Amino acid sequence: MYTRRDRMFIAFLVVPSFILLGAVVLYPFIYNLILSFGNMNLTRIRDWQIIGIRQYVKILTEPMQPGFYDIFFKTIIWTVVNVVFHVTLGVFLALLLNQKVRGKSIYRTLLIIPWAIPQYIVALTWRGMFNYEYGAINLILTKYLSLPAVEWLKSPTEAFIACILTNIWLGFPFMMVVALGALQSIPQELYEAADIDGATWYHKLTKVTIPLIRPVMVPAITLGMIWTFNSLNIIWLVTNTGEPSDKTHILVSFVYKAAFNFYNFSQAAALSIFIFLILLTFSLIFMRRSKATEAAY
Repeated sequence: MYTRRDRMFIAFLVVPSFILLGAVVLYPFIYNLILSFGNMNLTRIRDWQIIGIRQYVKILTEPMQPGFYDIFFKTIIWTVVNVVFHVTLGVFLALLLNQKVRGKSIYRTLLIIPWAIPQYIVALTWRGMFNYEYGAINLILTKYLSLPAVEWLKSPTEAFIACILTNIWLGFPFMMVVALGALQSIPQELYEAADIDGATWYHKLTKVTIPLIRPVMVPAITLGMIWTFNSLNIIWLVTNTGEPSDKTHILVSFVYKAAFNFYNFSQAAALSIFIFLILLTFSLIFMRRSKATEAAY
């Protein structure tokens, strides 16, 4: 049994953490939630009022430029395409690095570089590489592949593809590191038993490898989807704030523009609550459907 002195000492250690957590997480979230039911903008900084769910109704029903549903659909494409490539490339490279490869440590270090570099440096570097006249991408297309140069940052489709390519390069190392750690925890005896039974590489992959790395990969995929859904830096910096004509926005970049370019703070708060609810719902359903918390047998 804990004495009163023990309980006071525990409280002394724990309470500051709760205060800090409330200050940096709980208070901003509650303030943002209240703000989403208000009408704060540049002309109503101090005299804003609570107007109910009008901001939410306005977002879902009234025309916006760009439209909410267009941005939402583009965000889904952005998230799914990026995460599919992150997981596919990451697991593939992890499988290669898990073999007996000469110079494995060098390859592993080189492949982690995209993840180690700050995002804003990556975004600005790739923006330069997508330059129509001097960029390395068009140089490769024209000089080595005999293809016409592409104006990557001048049209919405090409600019959006440029952002996806940048984010794929940036994100696959995380999945590779997670998958490699999961692969190295699989007992080698299971593969030896599969070899004795005459299993092919495909059967070993689908019956041994994937089921055993799934409990590790599912939470990683969930995190990857949340991070990608909320990835502001790449869209904002590669396309220069959603250009051309605000056609390359995803939800989080449009929230940022609504708040700090249009100064419509309540609309931005309502949009951020939408993002929170979407990600919370997806995470709960995905984790439950994939049975990520169940042990692997």
